[in-house]
Amino acid sequence: QVQLAESGGGLVQAGGSLRLSCAASGSDFSFNIMAWYRQAPGKQRELVARIIGGGSTYYVDSVKGRFTISRNNAKNTVYLQMNSLRPEDTAVYYCYGVVITRNEYWGQGTQVTVSA
Repeated sequence: QVQLAESGGGLVQAGGSLRLSCAASGSDFSFNIMAWYRQAPGKQRELVARIIGGGSTYYVDSVKGRFTISRNNAKNTVYLQMNSLRPEDTAVYYCYGVVITRNEYWGQGTQVTVSA
């Protein structure tokens, strides 16, 4: 059974930093695409950052220059380094992965709360 397990969420003051990790397990195939989404209360889930195979990255405008997505293929792990956090970054952050067979997987989510 394929699982994506997030960790690293928590409570931080505005201006602080957090590093999220997502460890993938149980897949016979490598993850071509890995990404982080977030969902704030009352809002739709949005794509925050994405990294594709060779390292091509995408960021939503609101996090550019503050967040960095990276991956360790040997560990099947993707990271999201979040700096200069703002209260509006408060949300549940979800890990998302697509394997080469195009099957998609979601993690359970990890809460990030940024206090003013």
